[in-house]
Amino acid sequence: MGLKDSSGHTTSATVPGAERASVSGLRQRPNARVLIIGGGINGVGTFRDLALQGVDVALVERGDYCQGASGASSHMIHGGIRYLENGEFRLVRESVVERNRLLRIAPHYVKPLQTTIPIFSTFSGVLAAPLRFLTHKQQGRPKERGAFLIKLGLSLYDSFSRDGGSVPRHQFRSRHKALAELPMLHPGVKYTATYFDASVHNPERLTLDVLQDGEKAGGRASNYLSLMSVRSNADGSSTAVLRDQLTGGEFGFTADVIVNTTGAWVDLTNQAMGTPTTFMGGTKGSHIVLDNPGLLAACDGREIFFEHTDGRIVLIYPMGDRVLVGTTDVDADMSEDAVCTDEEIDYFFDLIGHVFPDIAVNRGQIVYTFSGVRPLPRHDATQPGFVSRDYRIERRAAEPEAPEGGGAVVLSLVGGKWTTFRALAEHLADDVLAELGTQRKISTAKLAIGGGSGFPEGEAGIQKWIKAHMTATRDADRTAGLLTRYGTRAEAVISYLDAGPDSLLRSTRELSVRELHFMASHEQIGHLVDVLIRRTSLAFRGLVTGELLNEVAEALAGPLGWDAAGVAAEINHAQDVLKRYHGVEVHSLVA
Repeated sequence: MGLKDSSGHTTSATVPGAERASVSGLRQRPNARVLIIGGGINGVGTFRDLALQGVDVALVERGDYCQGASGASSHMIHGGIRYLENGEFRLVRESVVERNRLLRIAPHYVKPLQTTIPIFSTFSGVLAAPLRFLTHKQQGRPKERGAFLIKLGLSLYDSFSRDGGSVPRHQFRSRHKALAELPMLHPGVKYTATYFDASVHNPERLTLDVLQDGEKAGGRASNYLSLMSVRSNADGSSTAVLRDQLTGGEFGFTADVIVNTTGAWVDLTNQAMGTPTTFMGGTKGSHIVLDNPGLLAACDGREIFFEHTDGRIVLIYPMGDRVLVGTTDVDADMSEDAVCTDEEIDYFFDLIGHVFPDIAVNRGQIVYTFSGVRPLPRHDATQPGFVSRDYRIERRAAEPEAPEGGGAVVLSLVGGKWTTFRALAEHLADDVLAELGTQRKISTAKLAIGGGSGFPEGEAGIQKWIKAHMTATRDADRTAGLLTRYGTRAEAVISYLDAGPDSLLRSTRELSVRELHFMASHEQIGHLVDVLIRRTSLAFRGLVTGELLNEVAEALAGPLGWDAAGVAAEINHAQDVLKRYHGVEVHSLVA
């Protein structure tokens, strides 16, 4: 029987083989001062921070890293302008500061994002806004935010960037200038407002970079390793029973502090530890990815960010030669899989028509869909759009009924968002350090993340780097692709590629056999689908074919110990995940 992974997917075990090195590293020394449960960006960020402080820390994730809400984001690193309406000024200030910081310490993945808001009225919403601010509820029929309110919000938003800001201030355009810039906009537009936030085109790889920083600092981590239960020990520690999702093997692991960063699954994880909680009330957000050249051209390289007719803030976001459209915000049923529904797709097509009425879209242009459950706090009657995106840390002391008061302190993270993961990890790490009675040794505020260290500046610097790393068999496009995928860590990948015979796959020029071997050796590949969705963006862009499935599976078979049955099982598993959760049907070439 399959087990649910951290994003709700059901994973099928592969044919048991040799124990993975990541699991062996935990089994052979089954103890640490701190055990983190959950390998999304917040758990991984906390892992890195603690490892850098010299703390003996371990992390386990029951699926793949960044497979839950962290991998289902809108790919934005943003200050959260709409949170001003909720009065969350602390969160907005922190978000803007962290956005600017990530542009500096993770320049290989985090890039400036020009954002335009189409505005269809001048004073609409002025009376409704104070009521929304005070009650956190929509009062009657949604009233569109007009230019006055948006100008006020953007002016306040700009003010948060004064200290260390690295993006231009917002600009307003009249209807005439707006349509000159974006001629496909709805002709009824009265103004546009343009400002800058930031984007992260590879959130999964940024998460992996953060994880590898933590491993380099001495931390131990494994994916596809789930927490089954926890028992308290007389010495003040706790023993967690961990299960290898790929082989079914189990072993005990002791820790003094347990950190629960499982996102929307925090309550279920606490229940598995024997202490049920009711902290969470996540909402589902879905997106679609379109291959629509007309819509791509209409965006003119910028994100279109606006309020739809129901009051929901939505986006149309060009990414390479694809367009991301999102997002919904509905209460999630944790007993059901998070998938994009037909109703949500209709909603996305409607919102596109709201700002680009002359651009035709259809279901045949959808190359990928994805959904995730936001790790929001329980909100009862509060409408999903008004639920705080801030976070808090819940502490559970050692169990008094345990022998001699034994049992680890458990810290549960409630909430959190992508943009603030570094600051959140610092806060959570400081709480852990206090529990351990030790002090912080290093700040991560100015510390480059992974392949962001020494990343070339500007287009001229990037082209110089590419030219320096090209060879007779590795052209500019292939070299640029490696820099995009790994940042400056591409140098280690290139050394690996050049150390032996290699060949590009027939089905794509973006991967080679030897690069897949590097991923298998250095990036904890558990399933074929990990490569397609989280180590590359091939699935996201709709580039997975039957030939690609077969080639990647065959290339991974040797280093991962898959026999013929294992290869077939992995291909079937990839097909199932892509179809069931991402709306992508791929037919294998193997009967």
